[in-house]
Amino acid sequence: MTLDEYTRHDATGLAALVRAHEVTPLELIEVAVEQLERVNPQINAVVYRMDDEARALAPSVDRNAVFAGVPFLAKDLQSGYAGHPTSGGSRVAERLVVDEDTELVRRVRATGVAILGKTNTPEFGLLPYTEPELWGPCRNPWALDRTPGGSSGGSAAAVAAGIVPIAGGGDGAGSIRMPASCCGLFGLKPTRGRIPPGPRDSEPWRGSVTEHVLTRSVRDSAAMLDATHGPEPGAPYRIAPPYGRFTAQVDTDPARLRIAWTTAPLMGSAAAHPDCVQAVGDTVTLLRQLGHHVTQATPSIDGKTFARAFMYMVAGEVGAEFEDLARALGRRPRRTELEPLTWALGLVSQAVSARELAASLRLLERCGKAVGRFFTDYDILVTPTVATPPPGIGALPPSRFEHLQLRLMGAIGSGRLVKVGRLLERIADSAFEYTPWTPVFNISGQPAMSVPLYWNRAGLPVGVHFVARAGEEATLLRLAGQLERERPWFDRIPEVVPQPQ
Repeated sequence: MTLDEYTRHDATGLAALVRAHEVTPLELIEVAVEQLERVNPQINAVVYRMDDEARALAPSVDRNAVFAGVPFLAKDLQSGYAGHPTSGGSRVAERLVVDEDTELVRRVRATGVAILGKTNTPEFGLLPYTEPELWGPCRNPWALDRTPGGSSGGSAAAVAAGIVPIAGGGDGAGSIRMPASCCGLFGLKPTRGRIPPGPRDSEPWRGSVTEHVLTRSVRDSAAMLDATHGPEPGAPYRIAPPYGRFTAQVDTDPARLRIAWTTAPLMGSAAAHPDCVQAVGDTVTLLRQLGHHVTQATPSIDGKTFARAFMYMVAGEVGAEFEDLARALGRRPRRTELEPLTWALGLVSQAVSARELAASLRLLERCGKAVGRFFTDYDILVTPTVATPPPGIGALPPSRFEHLQLRLMGAIGSGRLVKVGRLLERIADSAFEYTPWTPVFNISGQPAMSVPLYWNRAGLPVGVHFVARAGEEATLLRLAGQLERERPWFDRIPEVVPQPQ
């Protein structure tokens, strides 16, 4: 199989070729590895290789599995693969080997995919771009001086560059949807509780994180959701099962939907870039042409208070992660093993009182409920996915000066100083200027997706963001399938030119 033949198919199509004995799993692996070795030196998407293991398992692949023999890459965060390290983009965890598969990994393996390795991610998935000190920056295949987004940036870059048709991601504040926007992919964040996070974690980031995949086609995302959804024993969230297979929704046009749209930021005050406004405007026109009822409306939340509460929640989670690392390492993590922002968040976790943390969690809960009430009048909300086209490498906060400040405060070791100085709040506010929509729906737990419906004059992808009521992935997938048929994007593939060695 040639690379051109390989990239003409999505994961579902490649699996069909395997079932028809037109190609073998090993042939697919070799094409994928060849493309990996061709483009990865430029994009730095894959940071850990598992292709030897994939080759060894190829002869035993169940050809009737949904993704039989299809090359797959895992995000190097949260999902644990037995016998392999999960670094989380951090020096401190680079050599920590996982002793068992997570529940989601067991379900992913059962789909028949050939797992070739793990992808680049910022340390602990904390940032909306992928430039960890451990692995170095991941680059966008559409423009190598731009970010692929984060925190699932490595997975998005690998799919966009044609290494694999499907890759794992996780979304705690937009970390599937933002990279999908930056890389011209389809990215769905399922409803809270739809995908199992265990067995170690029951509700990472207090239930804000949901894992799924980044894909070039809608049907691949739906098929993986069919294969992996459902609670595990002891799950804190149990939602109603779907009323049919998710893949069946993709080919079914939705009924006439009540759709709200806005480009007003839900957090911060910075206006969206004209390209992002244009992307939403074009989509609104298309939705009306498709017969949907579309009106302009914006959920009302206190964005600044939300941002501070979200930061305190994340700081608490980072502090808890330090405790887990201490147990795994047999010692406390050292400041020199962690990036300045991560260390500072850990310090803040020591300075935030139990009362402040509880108040922050209550505030986030109230925000989620307020957003949920907005959807009593609408089936769908449309916004930009992010506020700008893909930013340049190194352009997003913290700045170099803020890094220096964080290093100094980290060396002093005072969580109270970091908290009172409000440096982290300023950094968080700046980060939310770039992503003022996606985190809100992690807190509300609603399903949301970024759909690649627009490319700007510079040839950069700009995603459009759609949100539905909790449990309504089917509505999103029907709408996504309709949009994919009306404005197909599958054949848009960037050309990554290998540089001479």
